[in-house]
Amino acid sequence: SIFCLFSGVCGGEFSVLRSPQSVVFRDGSWPLPGERIPDVAALTMGFSVEEDLPWPGLGVGDLFHRPRATVLVTVKGVDKLPVKGFSYPIENAVPFSLDSVANAIHTLFSEETPVVLQLAPSEERVYMVGKANAVFEDLAVTLRQLRSRLFQDNSILSSLPLNSLSRNNEVDLLFLSELQVLHDIASLLTRHKHLAKDHSPDLYFLELSGLDEVGKRYGEDSQQFKDASQILVDSLQKFADEMFNLYGGNAVVEVVAVKEFNSPLSRKTRSILQTSQSQKENPYNLAYPYNYDYSVIFNIVLWMMIGLALAVIVISYNLWNMDPGYDSIIYRMTNQKIRMD
Repeated sequence: SIFCLFSGVCGGEFSVLRSPQSVVFRDGSWPLPGERIPDVAALTMGFSVEEDLPWPGLGVGDLFHRPRATVLVTVKGVDKLPVKGFSYPIENAVPFSLDSVANAIHTLFSEETPVVLQLAPSEERVYMVGKANAVFEDLAVTLRQLRSRLFQDNSILSSLPLNSLSRNNEVDLLFLSELQVLHDIASLLTRHKHLAKDHSPDLYFLELSGLDEVGKRYGEDSQQFKDASQILVDSLQKFADEMFNLYGGNAVVEVVAVKEFNSPLSRKTRSILQTSQSQKENPYNLAYPYNYDYSVIFNIVLWMMIGLALAVIVISYNLWNMDPGYDSIIYRMTNQKIRMD
């Protein structure tokens, strides 16, 4: 999810604002492929991925204590943000989604109350599934709801220093409404703390493009863009601290700063010509690569067969050398000594 100025040069950054001790991020400048960001989120939550991630920035950590929440915020319109924490450059500026992580949570914790919230306020795109998401039904998601939410008495406009930003400009209001969403998510979770204390993991994925619109409207050298960037950094840091504390210090909060995507987000679909295409690509009828679960299934089957074989050998040996006189009442009643007694 990062923009590369030209081949080999990265134009974005992946930052870890807060993380528990069970998740180990190493300090360094190792580039992270943009398409592997969902795998980083999955691995930090303890889920498996289809391909190994040879990225030195993420350590093994504590496998038995996984974070209870992952919060990932994507900010469009800027290469990097001066946030506190570990930061890594991102290569290959392709958009990504956390659908695979959301599906894993729903598959493993369908009977519990995980929070899965994916939201892009400026695009009016929202994804909320699960029992726990009824709490966020009052969250403003459409542009009309966001605008009216800003002008309520308890909005961030009453406490946020706007500086050069204006309450009367639509672009400025769009940017401020996204910050209002961050504030409202933390507020709703504060009123329903039981969601942060259950055993099911939670996922928050937010895409913010208000800063990008401010840059297009006023220019990246304008005072409005500088003020908006500083306000966004302060709001993200506050949001990270609030979410981290709500989960008792057991949450990962990450920020992806991206200037521009290389290509639009496309989802994999099955083509009706897939069979004929695969035959052309594989004229020698070679076997498909092994599934990533192959080693696990192989070990399960191998050791189960060895255990069964050993059990059969031990049972057969004991049956062969068994003394009938000490086995059952049937054999004991045929013993002459017992009859005499």
